[in-house]
Amino acid sequence: MGQDKDAEQARQGRIVALVIAGTMIGWIVAQWLGKQVGMDNRFAVLIDLAALAGFFWALVVTLQIWRNRRDN
Repeated sequence: MGQDKDAEQARQGRIVALVIAGTMIGWIVAQWLGKQVGMDNRFAVLIDLAALAGFFWALVVTLQIWRNRRDN
């Protein structure tokens, strides 16, 4: 049972890492692309908010992983 929990936490950690990396890369590309096509500032703000949502989700899941490890 302990190995299953460790494997699940490792899987969650990998997902969080992928979300963080993907969010950052996506945000950088979207900002660059927005400048290239002359995107309106309000769309840039939407991209920023989407990136913040991704980072917030990753933070919440990371804290859940940390609490589960601490409790075990």
